[in-house]
Amino acid sequence: MVLVVLMGVSGSGKTTVGSRLAAKLGWKFYDADDYHSPENKKKMAAGIPLNDEDRIPWLCALHDMLRREESSGQDAVLACSALKKIYRHLLVSGASAIENNQSEKAGETAALKILFVHLDGPTDLIACRLEKRRGHFMPVKLLQSQFDALEPPTAPENFITVSLEKSLPEIVLEIEKAIFSG
Repeated sequence: MVLVVLMGVSGSGKTTVGSRLAAKLGWKFYDADDYHSPENKKKMAAGIPLNDEDRIPWLCALHDMLRREESSGQDAVLACSALKKIYRHLLVSGASAIENNQSEKAGETAALKILFVHLDGPTDLIACRLEKRRGHFMPVKLLQSQFDALEPPTAPENFITVSLEKSLPEIVLEIEKAIFSG
């Protein structure tokens, strides 16, 4: 059973890459944007960046969803910004990541094993993509706030970084190789 989280700033292609990867592998696909509260969507649409208090309940709900998939033995791909290390820790460990703000303790539910795929690219390329996108609640003017908040994954996190300057098929293939080689 494999759980993959495609992460990165808005406009990095998480939904496009994730849905293509999941379809190719026959796995379930989830877009974290679909799970934002109406209040979060209104805030972003108004050009107001979300803060940790806005994101924590959303990330805990996403963790619970991934936990259900793991429990049922279902491989899944989630597209989620997961910009900060604590956000990724919330996806792995759920609410206990906040309560303990440390590694799991004996007797707690084991952390989820998730491969984080950081979709990384230059600001101008991503801004161009956002400008072309229609019908999404995330305005281009919030892109810089996402880059400011971004904490790229580092060891010991389980991750790979994939360049957005590659074609979609190349990106999907690189992720697929990482999944099945490790």
